[in-house]
Amino acid sequence: MRTVVRQILIVACTYALSLVSVPHGGAYEEMSLSESGSLSGTVNLDGKVPMPKGYNLTTLPDAIYCGRISDGKGWRLLQPFNVGPKGEFQRVVVFLDGIDKGKPFEAYEPPRIEAVDCLFTPFINLVRDLHDVVVVNMDPAMHDIQAYETSHLGPRVLFNVPLPISKRYPREAGLSAHFHKHYEGTPVVQSVKMTKGRRIFTMQCGFHAYMESWALVADHPYFAIADEEGRFELTDVPPGTYTVKVWHPYLRDDIEQTVTIEPNKQATIALKVEAPTGRLYANQMVENAYVRYTITDDVQSQIVPTLEKQRIDAGQ
Repeated sequence: MRTVVRQILIVACTYALSLVSVPHGGAYEEMSLSESGSLSGTVNLDGKVPMPKGYNLTTLPDAIYCGRISDGKGWRLLQPFNVGPKGEFQRVVVFLDGIDKGKPFEAYEPPRIEAVDCLFTPFINLVRDLHDVVVVNMDPAMHDIQAYETSHLGPRVLFNVPLPISKRYPREAGLSAHFHKHYEGTPVVQSVKMTKGRRIFTMQCGFHAYMESWALVADHPYFAIADEEGRFELTDVPPGTYTVKVWHPYLRDDIEQTVTIEPNKQATIALKVEAPTGRLYANQMVENAYVRYTITDDVQSQIVPTLEKQRIDAGQ
């Protein structure tokens, strides 16, 4: 099972990253700024939110516990595109491309990625090369981390480690659709060590293929993740003209726009991302998936979405 899951992720990495470009360049130079400007803006998805991924829970472990979030018919959905009611594109990365000097990096706070309700969250993060990430198992189910670095060069394994389960869970917790408490297992701390040319960090659970998390390596301080309103801000930017880019692991095209930063002024920008169309992933959910995969009434009666009943047309 774990070998199959690993192969699925490698295919996904190769496909997704053949469609996007990533930041690159030489070493960044920190400097004091006598004057600077700032950039704020919004990111919106224009068009229909893509279909989610779909996973037949009967083919993967912990169907009853992980099925607490499912569609009521034995399927677990994963929607990589988090979009608000007005098209607000949430948790996408916005960055200045090609900037080689500017403000110092702030103190690094390792991103904390939680395995909770059989989901890695947040789905998108920022990391720094040669710095740590922290991953915690909040479930009474066995999870692990299969972590990769990747780019157009293809994926390469970084580490593969188990995620400890908290000893506070009762024995029957992982077999129940009605157990909703979460206890923190021992945090796992791993260093992200990227090789030349690779700028994307991704991980998946080796037991549950629908558990994904992605991160872009920030090689300078001018990176931000859009909030729930699709807003972002970059501060203390040296005056000049820059290319602003948007990154998401499943976007087909580069989204970029030119902006000029003036001393002691704030520039604003509205980034519009055209919603990708067509089949984005091999396991994209379809309207009538049940014709191909038989999930009996008996099995469906055991997989109960007691925490969240998912909809195929949900934007997040």
